Amino acid sequence: MSKKPNLIYIFADDMGYGDLSCLNENAQFKTVNLDQLAAEGLRCTDAHSSSSVCTPSRYSLLTGRYNWRSTLKSSVTGGYSRPIIEDDRLTVPSMLKEQGYQTACVGKWHLGLEWRLKDGGIASTYQDEDQVDFAAPITNGPLNHGFDCYFGISASLDMPPYVYIENDRSTSIPTERFEIVRSKKFMRDGLIGDDFKAEEVLPTLTEKVEALIDNYAEGEEPFYIHFPLPAPHTPILPTEEFQGKSGTNEYGDFCLQVDDTVGRVMKALEKNGLTEDTIVIFTADNGCSPMADFDELAEFGHHPSYVFRGHKADIFEGGHRIPFVIRWPEVIEAGSESDQTFCLTDLMATMAEITGYELPDTAAEDSVNNLSIWNGTATDAVREATVHHSVNGSFSIRRGKWKLEMCPGSGGWSYPKPNSEDIKGLPPIQLYDLSRDIGEKENVQDQHPDVVEELKALLTHYVKNGRSTPGAPQPNTGSKHWPQLHWLSENEM
Repeated sequence: MSKKPNLIYIFADDMGYGDLSCLNENAQFKTVNLDQLAAEGLRCTDAHSSSSVCTPSRYSLLTGRYNWRSTLKSSVTGGYSRPIIEDDRLTVPSMLKEQGYQTACVGKWHLGLEWRLKDGGIASTYQDEDQVDFAAPITNGPLNHGFDCYFGISASLDMPPYVYIENDRSTSIPTERFEIVRSKKFMRDGLIGDDFKAEEVLPTLTEKVEALIDNYAEGEEPFYIHFPLPAPHTPILPTEEFQGKSGTNEYGDFCLQVDDTVGRVMKALEKNGLTEDTIVIFTADNGCSPMADFDELAEFGHHPSYVFRGHKADIFEGGHRIPFVIRWPEVIEAGSESDQTFCLTDLMATMAEITGYELPDTAAEDSVNNLSIWNGTATDAVREATVHHSVNGSFSIRRGKWKLEMCPGSGGWSYPKPNSEDIKGLPPIQLYDLSRDIGEKENVQDQHPDVVEELKALLTHYVKNGRSTPGAPQPNTGSKHWPQLHWLSENEM
């Protein structure tokens, strides 16, 4: 390689494994651009986000550290929440920036920001909205964690404030209030800027990325563009060009608009002669949300979770098994496929390997080098095991064919829900053999007590050691004891 490769990471929001026709033989619409990306690169069938909801998955991707090691032990942040990335933590962009990369983030941040209040304080919740000083600089955001520039929105597209942020400033001072909308177009009530229209956000962000690629093509330095999409998350608002195009419902149409966005990025690279030395990754932060209307999609024969149980928020596979397609013509064989289990935390160690960066023990504690998966040389499992996390903070651990879930139900939004009548009488843990039961239908925890104890011990070690990779033990951030660690005794922590 004449220089270090460029990297574009396209991170869809709530898009299911089964929403890509290159991964789902029964998909009811064709994602032609993603299919092309897979045909020219590698598709992975056992990729996982660290969590089954937005914020924690984003934290893990950028830090190479499991989300539950942060202060956020469950749920997600809001549009006015404080930052969760620690001040001194090395991130993927800061690591690459140290090596001369130009770094940009365009899209949904959703990791907390410091919004200044009119009295000089800092916002914490949505209740502070009317006191926010939108003319003041926004601190402790993307620019503080390794990105040279940022353009996007503070959190999910259905969360106020409905304003664009450019670097560390709101592009408008919102004075109007948006009233709550329900159904697939769901948006919470909150302040909205006069330059902000929800249906224009995805096209606007895509244009920004195209312009960045044009600009970076004029220089010699490698670049990293982090592109976390606001779609196909709610509000599900495909533009007129895509309405009715999928032959399913609005969610299917929005997935095709996401596919078009990927195609536009690919065309921008090709136009600038950057295809060969640019790594393009497409994946998602978690599984599909029920807001897509699963019953309606099923009437058309489409299943966003493919053959997996559950969906966004769940500890089941549908919550965290995600699409992952990567193209890097200089290294990856076109049309290849991998069934290796890996996690999105692994980006940091993989890019460190590619760029020759030595990670300190205090960074990327749960990141594993995946380069051998990418280049097809892996013969053994690259990961010892992978830890998953649900919206209510429930844990599971996967090693090989075995998956141990440390809760009696979904840990999320599907049946059987936590704290419901449905989980009464169920065993407190679940064990599934995914090699014969990919749908997680038969809990065999009582038949394999040795497997249960082995996996529980390994999970305990990962928690207590502050890392799941070789290196010096590290502390976890925040409370040392939280309810989801119910299997640990006081003296074990």
